[in-house]
Amino acid sequence: MVTADELTAEHPVHPVAAADVAERVAASGRVLVVLDDDPTGTQSVHGVPVLTRWTEDDLAWGLRQGAPCVYVLTNTRALGPDDAARTDREVVTAGVAAARALGVDVGFVSRSDSTLRGHFPLETDVITATLRELGEPVPDAVLVVPAFPDAGRITVDAVHYWCTGGTCTPVGETEFARDATFGYRSSDLRDWVAEKSAAVGSATPVVAADVLALTLADLRRGPEAAAAVLREARDGRVVVVDAACEDDLRVLALAEELLAGEGRRFLHRVGPPFVRARVGMEPREPLSRAEVPLGDARGGLVVVGSHVGLTTRQLQRLREGHPLADTVEVDVAAVLDDGRRDAHLGAVVERLVAALREGDAVFSTSRVLTTGADAAASLDIAVAVSRAVVEVVRGVVARTAPRFVVAKGGITSSDVARYGLGIRRAVVRGPLLPGIVSLWEPVEGPAAGVPYVVFAGNVGDDGSLLAVVRTLSAAP
Repeated sequence: MVTADELTAEHPVHPVAAADVAERVAASGRVLVVLDDDPTGTQSVHGVPVLTRWTEDDLAWGLRQGAPCVYVLTNTRALGPDDAARTDREVVTAGVAAARALGVDVGFVSRSDSTLRGHFPLETDVITATLRELGEPVPDAVLVVPAFPDAGRITVDAVHYWCTGGTCTPVGETEFARDATFGYRSSDLRDWVAEKSAAVGSATPVVAADVLALTLADLRRGPEAAAAVLREARDGRVVVVDAACEDDLRVLALAEELLAGEGRRFLHRVGPPFVRARVGMEPREPLSRAEVPLGDARGGLVVVGSHVGLTTRQLQRLREGHPLADTVEVDVAAVLDDGRRDAHLGAVVERLVAALREGDAVFSTSRVLTTGADAAASLDIAVAVSRAVVEVVRGVVARTAPRFVVAKGGITSSDVARYGLGIRRAVVRGPLLPGIVSLWEPVEGPAAGVPYVVFAGNVGDDGSLLAVVRTLSAAP
């Protein structure tokens, strides 16, 4: 058992002000287009546009908002490899076209999970290939930066840790590494890169010895020392990057800005807080109740899809600590049975509409995860259940406007946003808990005026969901 302080004790933090990074970024004029493989990546930022569609017009709208970054919700973590690749090609193509039309310099970020789940290296490979096909500059290196210190995910000496309850566990030893679709064994990111490269059958698989590590020892000597390490990376080399606090990420940002002046470009595969640090955005205090545009509706809807143990505990605390008008669980077996599906989902909608007239209601998937015979079959089941959840949410909001909607889980929150609530363009207003759990304000469509809360499955403590609902609820 080891603590975060013990892991980082030998390397004092090199402090960097967010304003120093923001000044460099503003001078460059570059805007980051963030391909977010589920919507939880927005939990670390505020005041930025987010898109769930990616036509050239959508990207142009995002680039015109004057923010240093634009999030595009691709939801590729819920897709198979072919669909994920197609989606990334579409986003990059539209982003480049919009940037050219507006005369904007753009960079691309592949935002993914801080516990290493998702399509890697597929997504960064596709982004690079698409840039090459479009005649755009290709990255000198791919920087892998999964750290999410606000949520207890840190990287030290290239080993990625999950820290909770005062101790840190190598991530390969956690439940996240046993994910039915994106499981892995390695905690050392150099080995993880090689493992994932081999798993996708890459034509030129990466071996661990070829992966460059930018360590805490390098970063905490300052931007120049970090830039010296990054200068070794060319021809798309993969670099895994340590980080244990926001200052580490800001040092990396300044190192990149130094190298940008030398014509170097980087592609990123990162956890949620990287973009905030990279553009020099100050962390925002959690939104207060007074800052959330809540309407007069009585009940809010909490949609729970994530199956990780933390989510199940959070749901139990919500049930125990908050008055709920109803708690309704979708029957996965019924969803997978064409003969029972429609009747079951119709009954769920009826119960939830009735409950929301009285107060807050929970709609959840079964707490027992149903998996298939292999990864592809498991993903098919997950998609079927997610579609059922979307259908229920769409049916509910067609009949009543909830006071708020909270969606728990990455795939769940993506599908509820795009298909359940019909959100196409929104603005991320800020977090509801320190550094995590973001609130979106839809700018158009059927969800306009309904605060939408994106709550990842694997963040917070056991009482976090209860705290968020209490902030938004009309109940005393």
